[in-house]
Amino acid sequence: MMQNHISPDKEDQMIELAYQNLLNGYLSSNHRKKVEVIDKAFKFARDAHQGIRRRSGEPYILHPIAVATIVSQEIGLGSTSISAALLHDVVEDTDYTVEDIEAQFGQKIARIVDGLTKISGGIFGDKASLQAENFRKLLLTMSEDIRVVLIKMADRLHNMRTLSSMPANKQYKIAGETLYIYAPLAHRLGLYAIKTELEDLSFKYNHPAEHKRISELIAASEESRNELFARFSAPIRERLDNMGLKYEFNTRVKSCFSIWNKMQTKHIPFEEVYDLYAARIVFECDDESAEKRICWNIYNEITEVYAKHPDRVRDWLTTPKVNKYRALHVTVMGPDGNWVEVQIRSRKMDDIAERGFAAHWKYKIGESEEEDELAAWLGTITDILKDPEPNAIDFLDTIKLNLFASEIVVFTPKGETMTLPKGASVLDVAFILHTDLGTHCIAGKVNHKLVPLSYKLSGGDQVEILTSQSNTPKAEWEKYLVTAKGKTRLRSALKHQRRLIIEEGEKRFMEFLKQHNIEFSNEVLSQAITRQRIANKEELFFLIGNGEIALNEDLVSKKEHGSRINWWRRNPFRGKEEPKKTTEEATEAVDTKAVYPLTTRNGISNYQIADCCHPIPGDDAVGFLNDAGRVVVHKMDCPTLARLKASYGSRLIQTQWQDSTDRFLATIHIEGIDQKGILQSIVNIISTNMSINMKRMNVTADQGVFSCDLDVLISDAKVVTNLCRGIKKIKGVNSASRMS
Repeated sequence: MMQNHISPDKEDQMIELAYQNLLNGYLSSNHRKKVEVIDKAFKFARDAHQGIRRRSGEPYILHPIAVATIVSQEIGLGSTSISAALLHDVVEDTDYTVEDIEAQFGQKIARIVDGLTKISGGIFGDKASLQAENFRKLLLTMSEDIRVVLIKMADRLHNMRTLSSMPANKQYKIAGETLYIYAPLAHRLGLYAIKTELEDLSFKYNHPAEHKRISELIAASEESRNELFARFSAPIRERLDNMGLKYEFNTRVKSCFSIWNKMQTKHIPFEEVYDLYAARIVFECDDESAEKRICWNIYNEITEVYAKHPDRVRDWLTTPKVNKYRALHVTVMGPDGNWVEVQIRSRKMDDIAERGFAAHWKYKIGESEEEDELAAWLGTITDILKDPEPNAIDFLDTIKLNLFASEIVVFTPKGETMTLPKGASVLDVAFILHTDLGTHCIAGKVNHKLVPLSYKLSGGDQVEILTSQSNTPKAEWEKYLVTAKGKTRLRSALKHQRRLIIEEGEKRFMEFLKQHNIEFSNEVLSQAITRQRIANKEELFFLIGNGEIALNEDLVSKKEHGSRINWWRRNPFRGKEEPKKTTEEATEAVDTKAVYPLTTRNGISNYQIADCCHPIPGDDAVGFLNDAGRVVVHKMDCPTLARLKASYGSRLIQTQWQDSTDRFLATIHIEGIDQKGILQSIVNIISTNMSINMKRMNVTADQGVFSCDLDVLISDAKVVTNLCRGIKKIKGVNSASRMS
């Protein structure tokens, strides 16, 4: 942290040193040297931020310099982006306007600064849907200039690198939204190095103890890992040398977050994460047309030495990823008996893999080509933003599903390719091809076999859509759709269909009145609406047109008694919901910076445990203030909390566990060999040896293998760890781990 007693002269030296580092990196790049505009932007920003300090105490100008340095040296952009990065906070934090920036630096830089200002959090206030709205604005700016997003990435990266100066609840919020939104967006843009660092920094602030432990374990295993890689790489190096290649062959250790994530999803300890590192071969090649051939030649040499895994060859050469990632991956059996992934890339492929779209500036890809390259992705964003009424959480989920999901490539009967998110259905394809195909879709043919419209597709499938003009869209179809375009077009079709039904219902209602010599009036209409207990005339006409309300005299009769026809057909959800509290009302009596004790006093609890993740004492946990003003405690790695942190960060409350006699529910999942007496051994350890209260045991066995889900009441996470350790010592038990 910067000390405030540092003299002004020393601070000026620090600022000048940081700026010279920025300039030196730019001068060593392949960009045309436009130092004048960068120097002008630096001086303008320095004067504008004069006297302003960051929370850490350092002069504020060091932040835009750092962002500009990331933009230049880690993303690889040129003078326009560097200048915009230096100026990115001027309009938001000072009295200068976008017009002032345009007058000094021209329209292009001013437009980028304006885009960055629009997506800055400070000008929108502390609203519940702030993050979703900011992200929507962020995506909208991409269609104007991709550099806005790239500079925003650099801004977020520097904020994460300096997050230690923020209070804990701010750290949780910023780390949460970074992991939920910015890291996947960096991945989608192809900024792999930035994506990895954002994930690791988020992990560090959400799970500091786990991050420290895994870092130490990685460091401790470095020597043995290097020895193993030397043995693995030696015969491959010999063959590559004989090919006459100029290349680099090195290893990259998985990040702490990636290792921890695998431990969580696979329920294994660190020692059982065998793919701690991946090997990478990067070769020099001036002839782009020869890159693919050289990659496959290297692949052949590797598989001559080591046996390949039959299901883990990834050809990103023939079909690059949407972010233009190209490489050839092969997984082979190493000398220690464990699988090792080898990534094969040219230098250009490696640059694009590490720096994404920004690397194209280095290779002088024309502007029109770059626009073509982004068109498909920006089209997806446009479809998502057309969705008229998404709430904050739904919007972010749709973004995650469509932009960040794994992708599959499928083929039309004519051989044309379509890139879809994993989990896409036949119905998704129908709606993407054309709205009419979607609304009339009855089934599909996948690889020439008849399948229902809900059928989930796999990569490489050939898809044909079957339609019937008599078929109409149905609301339940939405559960079969995962693409934004599919959902948007279905909702639009349903609205159109509803309008037609309303028109038909109104026509029938008017004809009915005419047949019974009843003059239409607002009183007659109001009586029909009241008797059917519905909201308005549109709903009345819809139900009539849909055949859910019978037209008879009782509908508009002035008799006070008589049968109420078809009430049981009414939508049970027509009643009005109770008005929810606003964020301000819910937080009025709660200090979100306070440390809430997770204890029960006099039988009254000031918190509740989240059903989605069941945190227990010892878990990293954080509180979330719900609409009812209750603090709901989630595990820090709870997927539900990840969504809440990204959209409602202002409601996060730092929590800590205190000593208590309470007991908490935990579920243990056990797998092993089904043999006589094994369940009795498990029960003895739980009830007799450890005196733990069991609530439920669910056991299944199949062909000599058993699995068991066990609910127990315990005091803290250490008890669960010891229990799992004890159960794993039983002969025949293969694994025992706590489940969320």
